[in-house]
Amino acid sequence: MDKKPVHIFCGEGKGKTTAALGQGIRAASQGQSVIIIQFLKGSYTEDINFIQRLEPEIKLFRFEKSEIPFEELPEELRKEEVQNIRNGLNFAKKVMVTEECDVLILDEVLGLLQYDIATPDELKNLLMARNRDMELILTGIDDGRELWDYVDVVTKLSTVYKSVEE
Repeated sequence: MDKKPVHIFCGEGKGKTTAALGQGIRAASQGQSVIIIQFLKGSYTEDINFIQRLEPEIKLFRFEKSEIPFEELPEELRKEEVQNIRNGLNFAKKVMVTEECDVLILDEVLGLLQYDIATPDELKNLLMARNRDMELILTGIDDGRELWDYVDVVTKLSTVYKSVEE
């Protein structure tokens, strides 16, 4: 079997998670199993209830306990969330080693570099743990350039024109 690709969706523009989820829906529609692990988003957003309706084909995991996104947390609450996030990274490695899915989406995992929650070497080791039969998708604002030797496709999303403020 051919090696499945590793993708990065990055950039300041909106749509990174949407692009990754689209890849996951495409895979699920072809009978593949998909696991999404989200980082840095807090424990609640509106999309979680919808995505959970796609189970068992697409399974969503979040390890953060706070409803507030990581970037908005006060410093004293960040320490606890860092451990929760690291638990998510450990779970991602377990999913890769045990081959629990065909497609693994690590949403906002590249942000862990920005916040010094994970090092480039830790993410490289995570990528190297991947079975070649598993498609892997990473997202984040950061382009993850340190990981490019282990990646097949990097797609940068950016806003070219916007006529209204959000």
